[in-house]
Amino acid sequence: MKKLVGLAVAAAGFLLILHAQEIREEVNKSKGKLPVIALPDLKGSGEAQAFMATFNQTLMSDVSGSGVVKVAPKTTYPLTVPQQPSDFTQPPPPSDNPRARRNTPPPPTSGGGRWLLDWSSPPVSANYLAAGYTAPQNGVLVLYGWAYDLSRATATAAEAQVVGKRYLGSIDEAGARKVAHEFAADIIALFGGESLAGTHIYFVSNRTGHKEIWAMDFDGKNQRQITHFNSDSIEPVASPDGTKIAFTSWYHITPGIFVFSVDPVRDLRFYNQSASVNSSPSFSPDGKQIIYSSSAGKCCRIFIANLDGTGFRAVSSMSSIDTEPKINPKTGSEIVFTSGRSGPQQIYKMNMDGADVERLSDGTGEAGNPAWHPNGQIIAYAWTRGFSAGAWNIFTMDVASKSYNQLTHGEGKNEHPSWAPGGTHLVFTSNRNGREQIYTMLANGGPAQMLTTQGVNNRPFWGK
Repeated sequence: MKKLVGLAVAAAGFLLILHAQEIREEVNKSKGKLPVIALPDLKGSGEAQAFMATFNQTLMSDVSGSGVVKVAPKTTYPLTVPQQPSDFTQPPPPSDNPRARRNTPPPPTSGGGRWLLDWSSPPVSANYLAAGYTAPQNGVLVLYGWAYDLSRATATAAEAQVVGKRYLGSIDEAGARKVAHEFAADIIALFGGESLAGTHIYFVSNRTGHKEIWAMDFDGKNQRQITHFNSDSIEPVASPDGTKIAFTSWYHITPGIFVFSVDPVRDLRFYNQSASVNSSPSFSPDGKQIIYSSSAGKCCRIFIANLDGTGFRAVSSMSSIDTEPKINPKTGSEIVFTSGRSGPQQIYKMNMDGADVERLSDGTGEAGNPAWHPNGQIIAYAWTRGFSAGAWNIFTMDVASKSYNQLTHGEGKNEHPSWAPGGTHLVFTSNRNGREQIYTMLANGGPAQMLTTQGVNNRPFWGK
């Protein structure tokens, strides 16, 4: 059995590569109609079974929240769920003998879940099926995971197989989440998507009595404190490679910028020029410079400096408050920022040398918190357009055309959007449930998921 499983897994790894492009083309042709996948609960043997609730919840959350596939309702699934390819059978072929057809009972119309057709036909009507099982082996949690293309439902399970791999984790909840994330990533990749697993969200929380910088996994798990200043720290951002974070802190009485390494957590000693305020740091696309806002000379201008704070120079020159600068991650040649130079704060764009300043928001209401999409063509931002002062919502804008799209609609105050590294999701702050917490949603404004509950949490940044 182990040998057969190993051969099936190896073969499907090759099929995964071949079939991924076919599926992406199919998704593109569907003009927004998502393929449907059946995702039944997997079972585990021995001590692995105790962690299957965590596994199945994680798998469902990752796949259903990916935005590239729709999960068929579990209430439509057959009672029998095959665990591996050998559990599937094929419908009996029709008899070629007319006399035999008259003298025998009609063939079954369903395999009770053991036919691939049971999953592609109503009521499930899925295009794909994921299945598998877990087992403890030599102190390791082993997941055997398969996915099947149900457009080949009349073929054998081996012929319809597009994913077949073995995943390894520890025999605990962390291990169950790990293998679920990895299986989900392979499923999502079939449809041209990118898993969020392995990415991190940095945010501000007051749960210890001070505003400190915290981090968590993309799904809200593993929340952990980064700073222990016992002083207010805000505005965390991560470097493009995920190895460093920068933030603003009042640790030295006046607001200053800190740069930390992430693993291990260590202060890298950023030099703050003499000013009453140095704040709103952000990394350059190559991770070698910090762009920020400073009151040095006049309040407040955009500056750029080396990673250690040396070599700083002013970019903007207006005697107005310019803040929240972000460099285009794709081109590295332009900056979006928030400014009060025309009255109520608005979003502007300028070149890296401070030239060709252009207002992006239309001047109505207040706009702020600009964040570049990884493609360098779109920004997410907060705006009070159409609402009373202070009633913020999340919008996106195509920078070239200035056309915009509203993603949140009056559900409390919604601010500080940040893109997932792949650009498929956004994280943001909302007080829709009474106090500020961290939420994520699909970049098209799909359902929001709350990630934090303890204390007040805000100003998230999504990094690698």
